[in-house]
Amino acid sequence: MINVAIIGVGNCASSLVQGKYYYLYNPDTNGLINSHIGKYEIKHINFVAAFDIDKRKVGRDLSEAIFSQPNNSVIFNSVPKLNVYVNMGHVLDGVADHMGDVIDVDVESKPADVAQILVEARVDVLINYLPVGSNRASQFYAEEALKAKVAFINAIPEFICSDSNWDTKFREAGVACAGDDIKSQLGATILHRMLAELITDRGCVIENMYQLNIGGNSDFNNMVDNSRLKSKRKSKTMSVLSSFNVDFNPAMVKIGPSEYIPHLGDRKICYININGKQFGNLPFEVELKLSIEDSPNSAGIMFDIIRLVKIAIDKGLGGNIIEVSAYGFKSPLVQISDKIAWERVANFIKSVD
Repeated sequence: MINVAIIGVGNCASSLVQGKYYYLYNPDTNGLINSHIGKYEIKHINFVAAFDIDKRKVGRDLSEAIFSQPNNSVIFNSVPKLNVYVNMGHVLDGVADHMGDVIDVDVESKPADVAQILVEARVDVLINYLPVGSNRASQFYAEEALKAKVAFINAIPEFICSDSNWDTKFREAGVACAGDDIKSQLGATILHRMLAELITDRGCVIENMYQLNIGGNSDFNNMVDNSRLKSKRKSKTMSVLSSFNVDFNPAMVKIGPSEYIPHLGDRKICYININGKQFGNLPFEVELKLSIEDSPNSAGIMFDIIRLVKIAIDKGLGGNIIEVSAYGFKSPLVQISDKIAWERVANFIKSVD
C-alpha cells in the first residue's frame, strides 16, 4: 500500500479521493494515464491523514469533508466512510485577506502536531494542496515532512522542491520530494508547450502569444489577490518558455489566470493565442480554446506522481526526483521536454529491480 496524507481538503483532494474509488469499482481505465506504475495500481493508494483549517471540514471524516463547502468540484463517484478524520492545520499565510467570507477558519481547535500524525499514520507521501500564495505554510509543512521522514509532493506554485536549498535538505535527510506546481492531465500549460514546440519544429517563428485562464472555484477566487498570483504567473510562464531553444522576449508573452467567474464553478476555460511568421515571412495566427473540469484534470496526473514517488522511496532515494518532477510539474528543478521526461520516467520505473 501507499499511505497518503493531504494538506488542504479542497477541490483537488476531492477529485483525487473520488478518483480512487471510481477506478477501484469500475473495470474500465478510461481517463487514466497509466493503470500501472511499476507494481503499483490505483488500488494501492490509501488515504490515511488529512489537514485543513475550515471548521466545516475539521473533525469530519475525509469522505464527507471532500464534499463540504466551499468545494464545488463535480461529484462523479461516491466515497465510503474512511475513518480518516481531518486534522486542524496551521493557518499561517494559507488564507488570503479577501477570502475571510469564503473560508470559515476553525478558531477553536488547536493546530495538530503534523509530524507526529504523519509518523503515527505511517504516511509514505504528503501532498501539498494549499492555496496559491501559501509560501510560509508550504515551507512549514515541508519541514514537518522532513521531521517525519515522509516524502513531499508540492502540487502548488510555491518554489520548494525546485529550490536547490530545499533539495539539499531533502537529499541530506534521505527523503524524496517532487514538484513544484503540478501539470494537469490535459491542461493549459502542456497544451501551450506542445503547440509552441510543434510550431517551431515546423520552421515557423513565434513573435507573441498569450494564455488566459478563467474559472469559478476557490483557487481562482484566491488568485484575485495579485500579490498571491506572482508565483503562479512565473511558474506557468517559465514552463511554456522552457519549450524554446532561444531567448524569447518576455514582453511579448502573457500567461496566467486572468479572471474569477463564480458561475463557472470548477470548470476552467483557457484561451491560447499565438502569432508569428511562416514560409515567405508571411503571418499566421493560432487560437485555441480549452474547457475542462479543473480539479479532476489535476487528479489524473497526481495518481502517477504518487506511485512514482513511492518507487523512489522503495529505491531509497532522497531529494528532488528529477525525472518525476520534470514529467509532472510546471516548475521542476531541471526542465526537460515532455517527451524526454516521460522516456526517463519509463527508464526510472524499469530500473526498480
